[in-house]
Amino acid sequence: MKYPIGIQSFDQIIEDGYVYVDKTDLVYKLVKEGKIYFLSRPRRFGKSLLISTLKSYFQGKKDLFKGLAIDKLETEWAEYPVFHIDFNGGYFDKDGELQKRIMGYVETWESQWGKDPFNEEIGMRFAYVLKQAHAKTGKRAVVLIDEYDKPLLDVIDTGNKGVLNGEETKLEDIHRGMLKALYGVFKLADSDLQFVLLTGVTKFSQVSVFSGFNQPDDISMSGKYEALCGITKYELLSVF
Repeated sequence: MKYPIGIQSFDQIIEDGYVYVDKTDLVYKLVKEGKIYFLSRPRRFGKSLLISTLKSYFQGKKDLFKGLAIDKLETEWAEYPVFHIDFNGGYFDKDGELQKRIMGYVETWESQWGKDPFNEEIGMRFAYVLKQAHAKTGKRAVVLIDEYDKPLLDVIDTGNKGVLNGEETKLEDIHRGMLKALYGVFKLADSDLQFVLLTGVTKFSQVSVFSGFNQPDDISMSGKYEALCGITKYELLSVF
């Protein structure tokens, strides 16, 4: 057996023959029963692998799922425009780092789908990209955000400061404003969205960045999805 220690890519696990504990029946249920979700789990608990699995599914990579539970459930295997934001692997404790990361994503998408000719605000630009992707492909967009809360967790209670509108401001407040603008897009672009998942460590109540945002279905404590990440005792004994 080849164990995928530290590997978070679904594609690599399948293509390179690593052991994969099949969660795809739950993935199928997730995408068919709802639209906007939030999932909280501790670090190193499989959230990134879940995001990667969903990304492959929505990109229509049917061959990767051959022999898995979803192979018998899904019949369409449609391909959607997927927008993946990953706040892992970076530190946002310095002024400008979060803006640089978000702008990098948005500018990359704009190069593919087109840029809003009238707005410079980051949220509006993201919304425009989603609308263009929907219009050009005929399929609504999928947004997958890994560790949505990390930019705030890196600066909460640190006292770190930056500059906002020419004034010295707590970096925590600057980041909160940026994330509000980014996540507020999900209400603005609702008709252009097929599926949204945000993963993180904290609950929404602990990180207030969602005013004006269509409240997602918080499945963190859902019995139906409790095995979506991690390994159950049954899986440990049967697979390993």
